[in-house]
Order: sequence, then structure tokens, then C-alpha cells
Amino acid sequence: MITIISFHCGATIKLPSIISEGMVLQRNSEVTIWGWADPEEPIKITAGWSGNIFETKTSAEGYWSVNIPTPEAGGPYNLNFKGYNELEVRDILIGEVWLCSGQSNMEMSVDWGINNGEEEAALADHPNIRYIKYYKMTAETPQNNVPANWYKCSPATMRMYSATAYFFARRLQEDLGDIPIGLVVSAWGGSPAEVWIPKEAVDNNQKVNDAASKLEPKTYTATKPGLAYNAMIYPSQNYKIAGAIWYQGESNVGSEVYAETMKVLIESWRAKRGYDFPFYFAQIAPWTYGANDAYGALLRYDQSKVPNIVSNTGMIVTSDICTSDDIHPKEKKQVGIRLADLALVNHYNTKNVGVNGPLYKSFEANKNTLTVQFENAVGLHFKDQDPGTFEVAGKDGIYHKAKAVIKNNEVVLSSKDVGEPVNVRFEWSNTQLATMFNGAGLPASCFNSEK
Repeated sequence: MITIISFHCGATIKLPSIISEGMVLQRNSEVTIWGWADPEEPIKITAGWSGNIFETKTSAEGYWSVNIPTPEAGGPYNLNFKGYNELEVRDILIGEVWLCSGQSNMEMSVDWGINNGEEEAALADHPNIRYIKYYKMTAETPQNNVPANWYKCSPATMRMYSATAYFFARRLQEDLGDIPIGLVVSAWGGSPAEVWIPKEAVDNNQKVNDAASKLEPKTYTATKPGLAYNAMIYPSQNYKIAGAIWYQGESNVGSEVYAETMKVLIESWRAKRGYDFPFYFAQIAPWTYGANDAYGALLRYDQSKVPNIVSNTGMIVTSDICTSDDIHPKEKKQVGIRLADLALVNHYNTKNVGVNGPLYKSFEANKNTLTVQFENAVGLHFKDQDPGTFEVAGKDGIYHKAKAVIKNNEVVLSSKDVGEPVNVRFEWSNTQLATMFNGAGLPASCFNSEK
């Protein structure tokens, strides 16, 4: 547990670790620059990209902040700070900044053993990609600052940080031009979503609070609400970002309220930052999760509901780029690319391609058949012939394998064992890999019409 207080001792300007040499600031925006000094100390900041001077004065508690407009992507620039002392932050780039969070699949690096990792690392000479990685820390109260440093992407540094975040940044650069990309990486293997949510937000939602109370202590990560948020998200909450990417869920398998939990997380992060930034996330991959053969499927289905209940969000499905025996899928390049394509289509508006796989929409029962409709279903097809991953149930609630026929981008189901089907489920097991795709080659998400 850490406790770090404001740096305003002595007659010197102090800056948070995220405002330091090598940082990337959000382009075409108004960014907040903040720090500490003596109470009532006058502060002047000169922006190297414009030459404009911004003046402020510290509060009685020794805190100060200013909002500074940023130009189009470019750099390097300097920021000069002058109070009772003077300091300069050098090698600042202006570009796109993304927060990258979650658990071990967001953490996973080349050194963990991703596909083609050695080859990718050797090519990773991209100094316009910068990242700052927060150490795994907890705190009972929100922290003003924690230790961290900005690094340039190189074959050596790329090996040590999030592969998903790296491939996300590279894809953005391919489409947006070689503009600077800043990655604020804050992830912790094994962490449940609740530790990344402000405690008061969990307390104010009865369903999420009840689920959080059932989390069992672990020796390798925090499990109490707010502890990771306080030390690993709050310190950078004033730092302007374009959006966030998220890869988490394995440690919440078994939860029946994950969609609500993510709603609270996303909305609380946005409330603290004061704007509705895009939030894109990866659905967890199929894997065996113990005795209950559907806990993983239930969580994946809950994840698929989030874009419909929280605005400006998007999900990628990963059940076609994994194996069912590895909770850490090694194909991180495609994860990063798919997340970036969501951003390029929905946030940057630079692409006009399909980026969403088929999602369950509704069904219609007609005597002995049941027809299922999907969103994003143009070009709907099975990878092979009908793989038998659809099941239907009658009023007795017992599910049986169904024969599936795709007609006009809908799936018509029937079963000799169910005279009048009233419910349907698809790929409803922990380990089932992708079997159905749309014309964009993206896999359908599992679902259960009863859930």
C-alpha cells in the first residue's frame, strides 16, 4: 500500500511524473498542465510550439494548473516553467494519447511469448511511439502522483511493455500517418474490474457492490474496489487522452453483473475526466474455467452487451485468434489491429470497413423453427458446414443441438428433439472457438437468449 502526498515542499516547482521528458500531449486540444509549488507562488509556463506564455498562481495548498492549447501533431517541443525556480521539460511530442488498461492480457509483452515476437521486436524502431507504464500499486485514497517515466519505442523497450498497446499504436500510425502516439499503460495481471473503479462508484451501485463483496483475496493482486484506481488511474486523470482500450474479464468469470460493472467503470472514468472519450475493449477468449462449463461464455455474452448500454464503446471478438487451452492467447497483433480499427472507423472516421462481428439481436419462433437475427450480419456464414454450435430449448428448458441453416443473413434453427423451441443459445461453453463469421471475416459472439 502506498501513500504519496502533493509535492509542494520548498520554493521549487514540482511536476507529476506523467509531465516529464519524452511525453506525448493530445493534439488539437486543450491540455491540462499541473504541479505544485509554494503557496501563492506565481507560475509562468511558455509553450515551445507557440511561444505563448500562460500565467497562474498556486493555491493555499500549493497546487496549480493551467490549460494550454495544442497544435496539430508534431514536435519535439519544450515546456518552460518559471516560478521561484525554473525548469524545462524537453522532447515533447504532440499526437494521439490512449490509456491502455486491464489485466494480464493487456500487460502481455514479447518477453511473455507472443506470436512472432522476436521478429516484431526487431522491427520496433518507432521513436514517435512513446509509453509510460505505471507500476503495480494500491492505495486506500486517490494519489496525486506515482513514480513513472516515458520511454521511446525501440526494439529493446517494445519487448517490455504491452504488445496489444504497441500493435494498436502501429495500426493507428499506418492510417493516420507517422504521427506521435502516446500510450499510458496501466494494467495488472489477475485484477478484477472492481479494483479499477472508484470505491464510491462501486458503493453507489448495489449490484456491483454485492458482486465486489464476493471477491476472494488473492496473493498476487488487489481485490478491493478502488485500490488500483487510486494508485494507477487517478494520478493521470488530468492528462488529456483521445480514448481508452481495455483487455480484462478473466478474473470476473462467474460474475452475473459484468456488463453493469463495466458500465460503472466506464462512466466513472469519464465523469472524473469530464468528457465522453471512446472506450474500446477485447472480449476474453475461450478457455476452461473449472466446473461450470458456461461461466466463460456468460461473461463473454455480458461483454457483448456493453456497447448497447454504454455510448461510444466498442468490442472486438477474439474467439478465432486463440486456442482454448491458453488463457493468454499469443496472437496479440490481431487484437491490437482490431481495437485500432474500431478507433479508426468510429473515432477518427478514416475507414469505411466492417469492424464488428455478428452480435445477437433477437429471434422469432414459428411452430417447430426458430429464426435468429444478428447485428453486423451481412455475409453471414459458417467457417465449415453447420458445426452444431446452436442449441434450442422448449418450455421444459432443456437444450438440444439444433440444425442451423443460414438464409438472408439470418439463422433458421430446428431440432427433432424440440417440437416448439422457445429459447436459443450459441457457442455456449467455456472453450468453444469461433464457428460463424460475417462478410468482413469477423467472428460472431456467443449468446444465450435467456440471459
